[in-house]
Amino acid sequence: MQQNQKDINSNERIKVLFVCMGNICRSPTAHGVFRHLVQEAGLDHLIEIDSAGTHAYHIGNPPDVRSAATARKRGIDLSDLRARKVDLGDLYQYDYVLAMDKENQRILLDMAPSDVSHKIRLFLAFAPQWGKQEVPDPYYGGEDGFEHVFDLVQAASEGLLADIRVSL
Repeated sequence: MQQNQKDINSNERIKVLFVCMGNICRSPTAHGVFRHLVQEAGLDHLIEIDSAGTHAYHIGNPPDVRSAATARKRGIDLSDLRARKVDLGDLYQYDYVLAMDKENQRILLDMAPSDVSHKIRLFLAFAPQWGKQEVPDPYYGGEDGFEHVFDLVQAASEGLLADIRVSL
């Protein structure tokens, strides 16, 4: 999984973007969990983190209250995050563009010029122990869906941080 060394300039921060559909459930959860792990590791001066959605449904809105509550129960604060839509500039700016599912990955790949498409990957590739490729959208389900998403995101965030550490 190691990112190509020439893609990451050691003089710059490594930039990670998490992407789901509306940027109110999965990607802000990943944003918050990964930010927490990076801060705990003392690497926040080296790693920049953001999240976005492929659709403009919720621009400017905070994370879904169920995502925020699940994260808060586990010591993660999402209150400063606001939904935004991914744009072409993001695909150039970020070193890792991590989609939560295949549909959002397809949307990102469709908008990506060939010189940046290699950056777009499924987030759960960093958590192979789960045997899943996609983080399911919990929006229309119950509370347990948000708990499951958090578990998947936690595992993938740990794997992603381990991958990035190799590049530092």
